[in-house]
Amino acid sequence: MHISEGFLSPQVLAAGWVAAGVGTAIGLKKLDPDKIVRVAVFSSVFFLASLINVPIGPSSTHLSLLAPMGLVLGWSVFPAVLVALLLQTVLLQFGGLLVLGVNTVNMALPGLIVYLLFSSRVRRGNAASSFAAGFLAIMLGALGVGTALSLSDPEMAGAAKVVFAAHLPLALVEGAVTFFMAGFLKKAAPDILN
Repeated sequence: MHISEGFLSPQVLAAGWVAAGVGTAIGLKKLDPDKIVRVAVFSSVFFLASLINVPIGPSSTHLSLLAPMGLVLGWSVFPAVLVALLLQTVLLQFGGLLVLGVNTVNMALPGLIVYLLFSSRVRRGNAASSFAAGFLAIMLGALGVGTALSLSDPEMAGAAKVVFAAHLPLALVEGAVTFFMAGFLKKAAPDILN
């Protein structure tokens, strides 16, 4: 879901940086120092999971594990995603430094939303909520990419629709992965979901 450099307007880029800055500041403020290792592990998993990406016009699709990150990290998903995307930008030239704010919001905000909507149900072992969280996180990320592209240039609306549609199969995969990960964590390490 990385948006490449050169497709977004200065206004969208600025809004992305402001939103990413606010989310990251809140995430850092709420970060329990005892959980820094957990944030680092999920940031690393996100970095690795999204290395295999398929280009789709001005964006790309890839496994991201946004829902598990959001369900476990809550607001700390913002700094975790920001660090992983920064490393991908610097080391691998995914996305770019100018679009880093928008890309962070497009990936972290869906993780936070599924945390707010589904975390209590997932903790209680609701399997349908686990799947729904994974599915919704990807579709919200794709919606964010499409919105950023459309706001920057109305002629990009067609590309935005293609990006959104291309994420439907990935959303099903992410839903299944989140379902299995949440089930595993509930049995093996239930404290991680708290």
